[in-house]
Amino acid sequence: MEYGIVIPQGISTLRKAIPDLLEDAENTLSSYFRELLRELYDEIVHFDERIETIELKLKVISEQNEDCQRLLTIPGVGLLTATALIAAIGDISVFKSERELAAWIGLVPRQHSTGGKPTLLGISKRGDTYLRTLLIHGGRSVVRVAHKHQDKRNQWIGEIKKRRGENISNVAVANKNARIAWALLTKKEDYCGIGA
Repeated sequence: MEYGIVIPQGISTLRKAIPDLLEDAENTLSSYFRELLRELYDEIVHFDERIETIELKLKVISEQNEDCQRLLTIPGVGLLTATALIAAIGDISVFKSERELAAWIGLVPRQHSTGGKPTLLGISKRGDTYLRTLLIHGGRSVVRVAHKHQDKRNQWIGEIKKRRGENISNVAVANKNARIAWALLTKKEDYCGIGA
């Protein structure tokens, strides 16, 4: 903006605009700033290439692993989440139930009990922060499009969203996906509406 150049927000528009700015000799950018901008743009390109290479490696790993393929059948579980779950969990038999897996990730409510009356609070947030974040982002993507589908699972999501709000419904879907993942890995089955 100091040079009178405004670029709309967003990384994709920035990627398109920087080469045009560098080639435009008539704009008021100083030579030092052009050089700095070129170096920063080269870093963006380098990181994009590295991300693409890592994603290809993860794709190859997931294609060779049957459990990853099973997890990829769950709505809201993508390549990063599936490979991270397999890497973090290791042996699924360590977890005696689906709730234990969800608790290990940190997707169950905290409890505060007094006088025999249990009170459920927000999610515990104890456990694997990275896995929890991936599952919640996946849950967010499922909740965002739930209104477009009328199956039992999406109706359940719509009811939770109406009753409790969007953030809680995102976490609820993440919790359900963790539980479904336990069931699929334990029973060696693909997702076909289990837990819907």
